[in-house]
Amino acid sequence: MIIGNRLRAIREEKKLSQGDIEKRTGLLRCYISRVENGHTVPAIETLEKMARAMEIPLYQLFYDGERPKQVKGLNLDDGRFTSKQRREIENLGRQFTKLKERDKGLVRLMIAKLAQTAS
Repeated sequence: MIIGNRLRAIREEKKLSQGDIEKRTGLLRCYISRVENGHTVPAIETLEKMARAMEIPLYQLFYDGERPKQVKGLNLDDGRFTSKQRREIENLGRQFTKLKERDKGLVRLMIAKLAQTAS
């Protein structure tokens, strides 16, 4: 999916002009045109502005369906974990956010491999 095509489709579906988006976001109309025509790749912050301007959640720029697939999260308060285990998991999460993207990918791969062997 090319993000520019998706942005244009949603904008037109909402019957908004590039000028409307310009007024709502503060982005220049020529920039909006460059994004929609695939000449520029916007930053995530810019995509957030555009999503807000079109009054849609950000995920809709990347997902065609009614709503995104639900990912089952880890509920630390469901009684399965001791307070010590909860603190360790929370600390692990904080440390994970400090990793470089390459290292995060390696950790995710290791977790996926461990999950496969556990089942």
